Amino acid sequence: MHLSQTRSWFLQSPPVEWAISQLRELLIGVLRQGPIPKHVAFVMDGNRRFARQHGIETIEGHSIGFEALVRILEVCYKSGVRVVTIYAFSIENFKRSKYEVDALMDMFKVKLSQLSQHGEILQRYGACIRVLGQRELVKPDVLEAIDRAVNLTKDNGDAILNICFSYTSQDEMTSAIRDTVVEYSKPVPSNLPRPFSQSHITHTIRSRHLPPSSRAPSPVPEDPPTSDTEDSLASTTASTTLHPSPPPSTTTSIDSPSQPPPPPQTSKPRPHPSRSQNLPLLPLPLPSYLSPSPSSSPSRHPKTYPDPESITDTTLTEHMYTAGMPPLELLVRTSGVERLSDFMLWQCHEGTEIAFLPCLWPEFDLWGFLPVLVEWQWRRRRRDEGKRV
Repeated sequence: MHLSQTRSWFLQSPPVEWAISQLRELLIGVLRQGPIPKHVAFVMDGNRRFARQHGIETIEGHSIGFEALVRILEVCYKSGVRVVTIYAFSIENFKRSKYEVDALMDMFKVKLSQLSQHGEILQRYGACIRVLGQRELVKPDVLEAIDRAVNLTKDNGDAILNICFSYTSQDEMTSAIRDTVVEYSKPVPSNLPRPFSQSHITHTIRSRHLPPSSRAPSPVPEDPPTSDTEDSLASTTASTTLHPSPPPSTTTSIDSPSQPPPPPQTSKPRPHPSRSQNLPLLPLPLPSYLSPSPSSSPSRHPKTYPDPESITDTTLTEHMYTAGMPPLELLVRTSGVERLSDFMLWQCHEGTEIAFLPCLWPEFDLWGFLPVLVEWQWRRRRRDEGKRV
């Protein structure tokens, strides 16, 4: 006990603290010379076990875990990590005792307010807060604290702190699928007419059945007078055919050259119906299946929906809570437990390194995180060299 107190006093002395601070800055500078993961996630496990081992209240263990979070955030942002995602509170944690859940909610409000204050770590490194999870399960006073912290840091654009609160990965994927279904159930607006629309077909058929004189009218000289018989015949022919034939010509018999010509007609001559420009053009009747219904307007086109076959993994990724962020490259879990506990299951891919550490979260610091980063850099260099070969 005496040696432990002496060691604590020695490490907290100003000269030693200054030397440790300088060594920390030197190591972080060395790390920045190599590749750095852009997105790192932490499962902060072991706070309750730490409290039991040290004989303190559970909420005190969570409070010490928050101090460890501040230390790790500073290391990440100084090293060049752009996005840090932490697993703060799972939906399954609501099954704990009401006393512990209420205490965690109160502590979360206080610590979130401290993180977002001016001059704190998020302001120094230009990081904004994003809270991911189900808002419906969170109390109104906690929601107010969340919204306040988000608004205070919304203008910070250099880094991101994702706080998964009231969150599970299964719930995130379910929400993404639901949003995708809603998006693909809405018609796509279209201002261009479809090539096989009803109005387009109707217009084409009508244009093909109209007489040529209506398309390109031209002045035609008046025909000579015709007989009543020819006039009635021409009228009958024009009313029963789509394309009227020209009137029969008057011929003279060879065997009777002295036959007198027919007497002149006293009736007023009328132009041939097929060449008249004054007759009204009546629309031709169309079959019932081509006639537009009264309820439909020619300018309206059938609704078009997105093709479900176009849904890919990228489509779902765009509807996740982490949409638009760099892919997850490193996931760290403390306390020696080797499972993901329904955290970032969709974001973990073939390039994600997962590290399970034996230390408890309140004990996690630069000296525990440094070997993880060095090993990640070593693996990344090997993989890049393999791609080049």
